[in-house]
Amino acid sequence: MGYQETYKSWQEDPEGFWMQAAEAIDWIKKPSKALDDSNAPMYQWYSDGVMNTCYNALDRHIEAGHGDRVAIIHDSPMTHSSHEITYTELRDRVASLAGALRAKGVEKGDRVIIYMPMVPEAVEAMLACARIGAVHSVVFGGFAATELATRIDDAKPKAIIAASCGLEPGRVIHYKPLIDEAIEIADHKPEFCVIFQREQEVAEMTARDVDWHAFQFGVEPAACVPVKGSDPLYVLYTSGTTGQPKGVVRPNGGHAVALHWTMKNIYNVKPGEVFWAASDVGWVVGHSYIAYGPLLAGATTIVFEGKPVGTPDAGTFWRVIEQHKVVSFFTAPTAFRAIKRVDPEGEFVKKYDLSSLKALFLAGERADSDTIIWAQNQLGVPVIDHWWQTETGYSIAAIPMGLEALPVKLGSPGVPMPGYEVQALGDDGHPVKAGEMGAIAIKLPLPPGTLSGLWNAEDRYKSAYLEAFPGYYETGDAGMIDEDGYLYIMARTDDVINVAGHRLSTGAMEEVLSSHPDVAECAVIGVADALKGQLPLGFLCLTAGVNRDEADVVAECVKLVRAKIGPVAAFKLACVVERLPKTRSGKVLRGTMAKIADGLAWKMPATIDDPEVLAEIALALRRMGFAEPK
Repeated sequence: MGYQETYKSWQEDPEGFWMQAAEAIDWIKKPSKALDDSNAPMYQWYSDGVMNTCYNALDRHIEAGHGDRVAIIHDSPMTHSSHEITYTELRDRVASLAGALRAKGVEKGDRVIIYMPMVPEAVEAMLACARIGAVHSVVFGGFAATELATRIDDAKPKAIIAASCGLEPGRVIHYKPLIDEAIEIADHKPEFCVIFQREQEVAEMTARDVDWHAFQFGVEPAACVPVKGSDPLYVLYTSGTTGQPKGVVRPNGGHAVALHWTMKNIYNVKPGEVFWAASDVGWVVGHSYIAYGPLLAGATTIVFEGKPVGTPDAGTFWRVIEQHKVVSFFTAPTAFRAIKRVDPEGEFVKKYDLSSLKALFLAGERADSDTIIWAQNQLGVPVIDHWWQTETGYSIAAIPMGLEALPVKLGSPGVPMPGYEVQALGDDGHPVKAGEMGAIAIKLPLPPGTLSGLWNAEDRYKSAYLEAFPGYYETGDAGMIDEDGYLYIMARTDDVINVAGHRLSTGAMEEVLSSHPDVAECAVIGVADALKGQLPLGFLCLTAGVNRDEADVVAECVKLVRAKIGPVAAFKLACVVERLPKTRSGKVLRGTMAKIADGLAWKMPATIDDPEVLAEIALALRRMGFAEPK
């Protein structure tokens, strides 16, 4: 079936649709029904089914005769190495680690924090927890000790699994001191820490620590423990949280069903083919499409340790695709903007054979049209800026390449996937007309594989996501839906600014600025203005090799926005910066930029429109751009 027929089949019979999808998963006890709405709005999927996610990701493929198939390719420009692990090898390593954890007292339902770099052992740790029914919580390797401590106190793990260090271009990140400091800060103390020693740095061990290899010696490998479909597989804390973090809970059953469905129908990846998500296991993309999705589908996943530029050049991505015959590639727009900035003519692309690649998927932050066009021209494949969230676990809207290669519309992530009834709502909570901007919300219940709630915080889950628009999940994004049903995400709800009574999208302005040939990357924020309430302020990163006067580029950009959006945008403030400050996952820190701008605005009696103030903002952001990530 094509997209329309598939989406309609879900609309007409949601229960039947998801029960049929569940047939692709091996169940110890099949669920009697898909949706459990007995405690709405705290919905559960496949709650009376019994299964094991690790079994579905590894054992069943081996039992089907595919044990020699490659499960993981570890490609590390950081260590100048690449090696493969088969499904049988991975199962044996996972079972050994799981047995060692069990021997140390880790049981079904216990939490385990994983703090690892991009090495296969990170995926092994996740699967080992899944194998014995423990709930893993992966924290991005290198996060500050205070961030790690808040997650320790919230999850209350029995154990922490970590590496001695992480590697980035030109430096070693010392993990063990961060772990020790976090445990010292935290009120909750884990019983033990498993340390994977890397040759680049051997960490000093304490009485609490056990060695990765030594504590597995002589231990009986663990078999898969049956868990309910509604039992949690993992808790993933949203990035950039201050104070009490939000722990997104992902149950086993719906997660396995949904991710298996997406690998075939969205990414068009078949068993045995190579799928690459160039992300980190610390983020949701790493959970869904490095560790679990490809393995559930019997495909090969790439664990990549490196950067798109500088390891050693702007051709790193293309080298990996050629070498490993990647058929579907998933990364962040930030990575492509970095490549495009240093290789605007695509000279590195031409050096490699990319004929295996069928599609490029982008996510994590809205991709500007100029970057998408550049990627399309260079790669000659569909470029899909699909949209999803940590909370949903997979795409809300996309172009489902396995169902139907629908036309790609610039600026749109595509159409809603089965399970998602998406609406653009006005302030009154009712859907707005096609083409009008509103708050993007999803009608409840959310589909399988999405969050079932927040860890130990049901009231917070309801207040954060369900109360603004009763009967809907509030995404926090603003946008519109066109007459063809394509979704457009324009900005975060709090990035819609009010200029003299006009609600304007900063995302729309960024789209226009990105179309300027000299602008490689940009961001727009709203700053306070005594006359108009708010004014848009643009930050521009120039393409490599541009030697023009910055003032001329700024003037052209101001003129461009006024021409494309109109004088109503009141866009007249912009400055050039070397780099935009970002989170470790590549998202632009717009809030931080707004604080800098507002903090300097006092120098003017009415507005921020002053060359000296703009120069100070640019200087502050230049310093932030080169600072170590916080």
